[in-house]
Amino acid sequence: MSQVHVDVQCMVDDGPEEPDIRRCIETVLEEEGITDDVELTVRIVDEDEITSLNQAYRNKTGSTNILSFPFELSADIELSDVMNTHLLGDLVIASSVVTREAHEQGKTEAAHWAHMLVHGTLHLLGYDHQHDKEAEKMEHKEITILNILGYSNPYRVKQSV
Repeated sequence: MSQVHVDVQCMVDDGPEEPDIRRCIETVLEEEGITDDVELTVRIVDEDEITSLNQAYRNKTGSTNILSFPFELSADIELSDVMNTHLLGDLVIASSVVTREAHEQGKTEAAHWAHMLVHGTLHLLGYDHQHDKEAEKMEHKEITILNILGYSNPYRVKQSV
């Protein structure tokens, strides 16, 4: 397994424990066959911060559950050949939104957190869901990885009785 460095920045009083965050990310990397050393940041924030970022970077009003910022190397910068670490990027997750969605969807908070971490990590690896075929491929990956982690299909929302 590659060396995985996760910088967890928790700006709120809740959210998953760092070992749970690492486990989700490492499982994605393992399933994707990533053998390079990798580095990424997971920032857990409040709804105000995610709303500001959503407006600034996606030009969308309101909050969202997660934003993914893949690392992009500027064309005028060269990394040394000595650097063997693959910089993935940053995940920013709104804790209160994840909690609210988990309850609305009849999921455990742990299951929804795992889904957000898997979903965001796949985005950092280049997966997207802008088109039906892309979405289908990404969702299949998410379901498979979440199953490995011990969680059920996140797209099968429990019905209220």
